[in-house]
Amino acid sequence: MTHQDKKSYSHIGRKEKEPDAAFWAELYRIGDTGWDQGGPSPGLVDFMKEQAGAPDPVLPCAGRALVPGCGLGHDARALAAANFEVLGLDVVERAIREATRLAELEKLDNLRSERADFLNLPAPMRGPYDLIFENTFFCAIDPEHRERYVEIAADLLKPAGFLLGVFYNIQPESGPPFGATRGELIERFESRFQLVLDHIPRSISRREGKEILMLWRRN
Repeated sequence: MTHQDKKSYSHIGRKEKEPDAAFWAELYRIGDTGWDQGGPSPGLVDFMKEQAGAPDPVLPCAGRALVPGCGLGHDARALAAANFEVLGLDVVERAIREATRLAELEKLDNLRSERADFLNLPAPMRGPYDLIFENTFFCAIDPEHRERYVEIAADLLKPAGFLLGVFYNIQPESGPPFGATRGELIERFESRFQLVLDHIPRSISRREGKEILMLWRRN
């Protein structure tokens, strides 16, 4: 598909500001971090609890996990506590410093947080990983990079590795955050992944009904 042939998704919304590192760093500087939930995604917590109690869990019980757009590292810490060897990434140094501090408080030696751009990772961070977990990171990047996101995620995973995402199901007039729908997510990911499950997860009150949890297995 050429650039001219790319499908247009009206629900994404217009790009009001450039979602680059400087944009996110400024939001951290002024304390405008409404995306931070103060803890791990309830959808992730519930999913990991279900997996731990399942006689035949879908996910491996341990392995290497990557968390792009990790912010203060709440989800990364939850995965580390579940015995994954975790690398959390964010483009904002302030976020990484706090994520590192919080991991040290919990004595999670199997969690490392690094300032890095998921779309331009240095070679030592390119996996392969057993699991990628994302929490509304897809909606935070420039929509022009969504196809590239899918390709990078697939290439970072081991064969039959998993992408677990809590995706925003919103259709704003402008972003970031940008809009997405279940239909778009399936269209984007099905070229490189197989959808294992999806449902509306438990969410914090301000996100209730606005998230979709999807588990994808790399083809």
